[in-house]
Parts: sequence; C-alpha cells; structure tokens
Amino acid sequence: MLARNISRAGQSLLKSRLPTTSFPISNVCKISSFSIQNSIRYASTKVKVPDMAESITEGTLASFNKEVGDFINQDELLATIETDKIDVEVNAPVSGTIKTLLVEPDSTVEVGQEIAEIEEGGEAPAKEESKEEKPKEDKSKEDKSKEEPKEEKKPEQPKEEKKPEPKKEEPSKPKKEDKPKPKKEETKKESSSSPSFTNFSRNEERVKMNRMRLRIAERLKESQNTAASLTTFNEVDMSNLMDMRKLYKDEFLEKTGIKLGFMGAFSKAACLAAKDIPAVNASIENNDTLVFRDYTDISIAVATPKGLVTPIVRNAESRSILGIEEEIAALGKKARDGKLTLEDMTGGTFTISNGGVFGSLYGTPIINMPQTAVLGLHGVKQRPVTVNGQIVSRPMMYLALTYDHRVLDGREAVTFLKTIKELIEDPRKMLLLE
Repeated sequence: MLARNISRAGQSLLKSRLPTTSFPISNVCKISSFSIQNSIRYASTKVKVPDMAESITEGTLASFNKEVGDFINQDELLATIETDKIDVEVNAPVSGTIKTLLVEPDSTVEVGQEIAEIEEGGEAPAKEESKEEKPKEDKSKEDKSKEEPKEEKKPEQPKEEKKPEPKKEEPSKPKKEDKPKPKKEETKKESSSSPSFTNFSRNEERVKMNRMRLRIAERLKESQNTAASLTTFNEVDMSNLMDMRKLYKDEFLEKTGIKLGFMGAFSKAACLAAKDIPAVNASIENNDTLVFRDYTDISIAVATPKGLVTPIVRNAESRSILGIEEEIAALGKKARDGKLTLEDMTGGTFTISNGGVFGSLYGTPIINMPQTAVLGLHGVKQRPVTVNGQIVSRPMMYLALTYDHRVLDGREAVTFLKTIKELIEDPRKMLLLE
C-alpha cells in the first residue's frame, strides 16, 4: 500500500539519494513498513505499593509471583508485602507482560513506591503452549536422525583407540593432581582442630526476622517496660462446663458446623465480670487520662506460622456464648489462611490467651498494650481436690490474670478473676446476669 501512495517525484528523490547500485523501490517500501510495525509499542503501567493503613507506611517485599517476561492478567497476584500486622497482596492493575521488576525481594518498600512495570497487551501463555508443542515433535525427529549417524560412526572407534598412547607420555598431570590432595587434608585438619566437644553436628543457621516477628518483639518489650505488670492466679473446676459441652456440642455442630469449645464461655464470663470491675476494660491515654468503655472488644490470641496474632471479637458483651464461638471460629480460619485484615486486628480492650490447647499447665501472659489486662487459660487436668470434705478427682484448670497495676488495684483484679471462676463453675449464672 505504501508503494502505491509514493508519488513519482518521491521516487525520483529516492533514486537520487540511493547508491548507484540497483536497489528496487519495492524493497524500500518493505523496509519502511517493517520499521513502522516494529516502532509500535504498547503502553506501560507502573505498579505501586498500595495504601495499607494510616499507621503503616512501609513493609518488606516478601516475594514476586511472576518474573520478567511473564504474562499477567488484571487483578492477578503480582507480589506480597509483609507488614507489622498482616501480609498485603499487590495485584496487577492491567493485563500484559512484565517488563521490569524494580525492587528486589526482602527489601523495604514504602506506600506509593514503584515496584514493577507492566507492558499492556500481548498474549496469554495458553496460546504459546500450542506453538511450543510443534518444535518438540521436530526435536524428536531430529534426535532420531542424530542417533542414526552415531551408530554408523561406531566402526570408526577402533581408529581412535590408537590415540591413548601419547596421553601416557604426560606424567606431569597426575603429579600435579597429587599436590592439591594434601591441601584438602590440611583444611580438614583445620576444621577438626577447632574446639569440638561432641561428635555430633554443631552447625548454626541465621534467619532474618520477618516484620511481624519484629513488631511482636517490640510490643512485648514495650509492655514490660511501660506497664506495672502483676499476675494473680486461681483455679477453676471445669466439671459443669464440660458436662454442658457434652450435652450440646453435637447439636451445635449440626446447626453451625462449628465445634463448641471453651473460649465462648470464658469470653462471656469476662464480659460479665467486667461490668462489676470496669477498670479491667479501661486504658491509659496520654499518660494522665483513663478511658472507660461500655463495650468489650476481646482480642483472641491465635498462633500462626509467622507469629501470634490477636483478631478481635467486637461487642462480645452483646453476643451469646454460641455467637462468640462462631465469630472466634471465623477469625481463626482467616488467621490460618492468612486472610486477616487490619480491621480484624485494630483495637481490642481485653485479651484472652488459651495456651492450654498446646499443653500449657501454668504461665504468666504479657499485657497487650495499651490494654490493661490479659486472661491466660491453661490445660485441663484431672487433679485431686476436696469437695464437701471428700477428696475427689476433678478436671481442673489454672487461670492467670496479668494486669497493669497503674489502672487496676489488687483487690479489683482478684475479684474479677474470682467472678470468672464462679461463672465457669456454674454456667447457668451467665444466663441470669445477661
């Protein structure tokens, strides 16, 4: 088409500027059309770190899910960023081919920073698979054709067997090989000469702490340095609560698909006890102001592969025991799947940590700042106790309440824990106090 549009005057100019050698105008047109096609480039889009939360401005780029040259669909996962609380997923804003990755894994990135560039357009890899299948067949044919001449060259091998004679004339090579051997022995001796106390492995491995682990360490140390922590203990007879659980767990499982545990009952007992001791649910603000609340947002400690997280059951005081259990089960699943959001963990007025599920018998939990108290639950064990003058075996659990003595007095803390004990030992009371 370009050749038809070129005028005669243009052709004469081209002829005058071209070398004396014959060069057809049609070839010039082909070159120009080829350069025009190659000059077309797709628009590129920069991928930036998304806004995460007001309190989070940076994170660590954990990994890229794609490499340079890979095709990525719109909204497909491109990278994962670790923050102090959760993992943030970065999805592709457009479909196209990844042109460059601007950041290396394990590096710190800030909100709004460019981490990759995507060239829009291109084809999905599904279309390329059909193209790649054809050369595989050709390669198989080529391999067969290559195998045939190799078989024909076999009779020529005896001619090559005459050549090992000059190789025997090189005695210097084995001598040189003998020299490095003592060096290797020397290195072994050096390692063995280092102080060794056992015949077992004493290797060490150093792994960089992820952001969540670092943040947990900072907050725990901040809690120890800030709060006037004190722990009070009690023990609770779990007989009645366990009997109630046996009666209704199958019915609850059929209706909701969730196993009935102990966390719902303890959460409800803590909410009712906090009505009598409101300071348990309070916090210090600006070092000189106490904030009292008429609601209870309970942080439930959940263990994940990356560390301990505390999703929140909001308005637990307004929920039933079964309603709290349903919410705890939903939050626990989100935590294990890595789907927790910042909203799931922001806030919290009181924390319950159940170390008993891991076999803990006794322990002192650390306050989750800026909260005032944390309740620690432990394992249920059959122990001999005295009931009405008789020594009997009962399922017993130790309770631990760590509290900030700046907010909560000892009398109030002991009363709070004693109220929880009474409500758990007779769960029917919780229906009367709602």
